[in-house]
Amino acid sequence: MDVSGLLLADSRFPGGGHVHSGGLEEAAARGLVTGEADLASFLVGRLRTAGELAAVFAAAAASAVLRGRTHWLELDAELDARTPSPAQRKASRAQGRGTARAGLRAWPSPALDRLLADTPRPHHPVVLGALTALAGGEPRDAALSVCYLAVSGPASAAVRLLGLDPFGVNAVIARLAAEMREVAATAAKTADHDPRDLPAPGAPGLDLLAEAHDRHHREEVRLFVS
Repeated sequence: MDVSGLLLADSRFPGGGHVHSGGLEEAAARGLVTGEADLASFLVGRLRTAGELAAVFAAAAASAVLRGRTHWLELDAELDARTPSPAQRKASRAQGRGTARAGLRAWPSPALDRLLADTPRPHHPVVLGALTALAGGEPRDAALSVCYLAVSGPASAAVRLLGLDPFGVNAVIARLAAEMREVAATAAKTADHDPRDLPAPGAPGLDLLAEAHDRHHREEVRLFVS
């Protein structure tokens, strides 16, 4: 991975991607994930669905910057269409905006200005892919970064919420390295496709968990302010 990918996947990069539980919080609350074995299954499932979708669009965004393309509205619309959960779309845009703000300071460029003019609240994979290219990386680097974030965020949440051994949890992530590389390489092969033809892996279970978590959060807020 290029150094740009390392920077963007680093938990210290103020983009917010690393703190998103990716459905783990709701899964833990329902008793669906209770230990390392459950976590491993959850992370594989997330990597192969939501993670793969993010990798596809991150690679496409990186390719767009490298080739001077400006189809940001098309990428935005196609990723929206592949993200049926409003809660997931909201989370992606919140993380995307945070990543964009940090990226504007680190890698200012006309390409990034154009992206944000067209999509002021960009999806996280799209802006991360664009920034990877601006920092000198390739589509595969962008895809690998979001693959890592797709599993590291939920893994961190598992340590925090379930009290799992952080050494064991990091071992679970390490065992996914080959699978992350495979997903990233596959995503990079589609980077130059028309946005309408990009793959659309789905995760109905994660969508339902995201909606349930969002509903519970809104109910808690109402109770707190009432």
